[in-house]
Amino acid sequence: MTSPKLLDQLRAKLRYKHYALATERAYCHWVKRFIFFHQKRHPRDMGGPEIASFLTNLAVNEHVAVATQNQALNALVFLYREILGKEIGELPDVIRPQKPRRLPTVLTKAEVEAVLRCLKEPYFTLALLMYGAGLRLNEALRLRIMDVDFARKELIVRAGKGNKDRVTMFPERAVTGMEKQRIKARDLFERDMANGITFINLPGALLRKYPNAGKDFRWRFIFPSDALSIDPRSGHRGRHHIHHKPVQRAIANGAKAAGIMKRCTCHTLRHSFATQLLEAGYDIRTVQELLGHANVATTMIYTHVLNKGGKGVRSPADNMI
Repeated sequence: MTSPKLLDQLRAKLRYKHYALATERAYCHWVKRFIFFHQKRHPRDMGGPEIASFLTNLAVNEHVAVATQNQALNALVFLYREILGKEIGELPDVIRPQKPRRLPTVLTKAEVEAVLRCLKEPYFTLALLMYGAGLRLNEALRLRIMDVDFARKELIVRAGKGNKDRVTMFPERAVTGMEKQRIKARDLFERDMANGITFINLPGALLRKYPNAGKDFRWRFIFPSDALSIDPRSGHRGRHHIHHKPVQRAIANGAKAAGIMKRCTCHTLRHSFATQLLEAGYDIRTVQELLGHANVATTMIYTHVLNKGGKGVRSPADNMI
């Protein structure tokens, strides 16, 4: 009996350790790039010098960002440690791309209001969650019925960045939209049950722990897709949440229609949430917790945006008579 191919082993190990599908695809991509870069040599016949030359090529010739090079390195470390059973050790003379210091783009309250007026449902409510609760786009899309507490006005973000759960506020203005989404989710759930569609995607090992979760409305996404889809891992047919691309497109088009000259993305709404909380005088640790940042240093970037007019200095041109 032949042993599984290297990438099949890699996928199996990533799934066993409950890595996200996006991470699985990215790691397989970088391992393939690494192998082809070295003329299809098997990774077991290579080591630190070959990894270093591959990473250096990414920085020097392909001009990738720091995060991209780090992702490639993480993929190779996982391959060698988990599949080949060895550490890569110190990497000699890896050239790292320079990490630019970039400040987040933020919108004023008036600009956010202008963008919201240009959005239809469900994009309006999703934008309210990103701006009003500081959610990342994927965190908003992955909200399930059980994660929305209408009585306490709380949202539970499960398995956010870093695989951590957190509780954040539920904006009062988003209640009506969320109630409509819950009704829509209930209608689609009952239709799926009538048609025998019971599969629901659950993270990690929860599907084994709750095999009948698909028959329980509480596990359903509150932003369900109108169309059924095939789960890429299990091959089962079910109803996932709506795709992220239409949401991103709606926000960008909304900003354009509102005449916003700044680059506006879904994450811009989250940046605006953090900045405006700090402007209102809320403690930075509170904002850190609401955002789900592991380190307060990440949250500190928003303090640089608070200094209007270049570190709060008044221009001498504005003091002229």
